[in-house]
Amino acid sequence: MDLTAAELVGARLRRHGAGVLLDLDGTLVDSEPTNRAAFATYFARRGWDVPHETLMRFAGRRGTEVLAELDGPWAGEDPVTLADEIVACLDPEATPPVPVPGAADAVAAWRRAGVPISLVTSARHDWAVEALEMLGVADLGLAMVTAESVAVGKPDPEPFLRGADALGLDPADCLAFEDTPAGLAAALGAGVGLVVGVRTSHPDAVLREAGAHASVPDMTALVPAVSGEART
Repeated sequence: MDLTAAELVGARLRRHGAGVLLDLDGTLVDSEPTNRAAFATYFARRGWDVPHETLMRFAGRRGTEVLAELDGPWAGEDPVTLADEIVACLDPEATPPVPVPGAADAVAAWRRAGVPISLVTSARHDWAVEALEMLGVADLGLAMVTAESVAVGKPDPEPFLRGADALGLDPADCLAFEDTPAGLAAALGAGVGLVVGVRTSHPDAVLREAGAHASVPDMTALVPAVSGEART
């Protein structure tokens, strides 16, 4: 447990007007094995040899934008069509996504304490809904910013700006939780007051280099970070 991070989160959440901006994949749900399997299936079908380092460039971002800007065997092809074909290869039964430890409990505890939460994800709306249902928090009143909600995805700040706006809050009064450098860059660019890295897909050194103010191994340490009566 990273007590320093938990203390920072608790202190920030106890401030009047605080809100939480939560990434989804890698922060609440570990879906990386599911996603990598889909990429591997599609690339094998096309006969493409794509190195791991290139696959990591997709982490935390909208696939259409990465395919459009990143050099690869897909050059000249329509990125929207490619992204749709990769999504069609997802097989959650073969490689099921699993909740990140503490994620559901943290969300439920914060909502009981009256903390407003916005989901800020590069994923599509249908997967965001499915993931929240899997976590058992779909009925807790989270605002949602998904791939369809923004003109430009992470690392652009637009998703987090929209997430804070959905809560009627200044980004400087919010906390963001992210597991990728692209997501951290988006949160920092939006002026989020406290940005915490979640070490599910990248180590602490990478998250700190990307600008995270603190990091935690998962969401477990953050479950008791605020109580309703402690907020001022």
